[in-house]
Amino acid sequence: MNNHLDFEVDLLTHSVQNRITGDSFPTSVIRAFKPDLKEITKKTGWKFDWKQELKYPERHVHRLAIVNNEDITQGLISIEAKSDHVFMHLIESAPFNIGKDKVYLGVAGNLVAYACQVAFQNGFGGCVSFFAKTALMEHYQNTLGAQTLGASQAMVIYTPAALKLVQHYF
Repeated sequence: MNNHLDFEVDLLTHSVQNRITGDSFPTSVIRAFKPDLKEITKKTGWKFDWKQELKYPERHVHRLAIVNNEDITQGLISIEAKSDHVFMHLIESAPFNIGKDKVYLGVAGNLVAYACQVAFQNGFGGCVSFFAKTALMEHYQNTLGAQTLGASQAMVIYTPAALKLVQHYF
């Protein structure tokens, strides 16, 4: 089953940015394992069952954290290296980074840029694909430079757009 992603790219920052103060904080992306996801549950406001993602050996779950504050997860992404690109299965900002009262801007963009970086590291030219909810396809075209694949809800971030994202964040 493919999830149709519905994350919001609120702002392309160079890290994450406090919504109120405008202060930027450097981030790190860390591979997540079961103990890291102990507090990341639907009960604590997360939409997805991230522990379920760990059951797929081909998928890697990564968490975004602020440098020197790695205990707090700002967002999560589940990616899989395919034969010629990286596929994003899930992406989610922490509950406190969603909505009008969110704490940090730039979480989703940071995670997508990380997926592009992994795609460059794997020799895929930064190419990342995902399935998008129809209502957000234009948003991803405008914010990420993603392109649609045919008439489906499949989207791809090709090399030029991936390079911009990676250079922006890393």
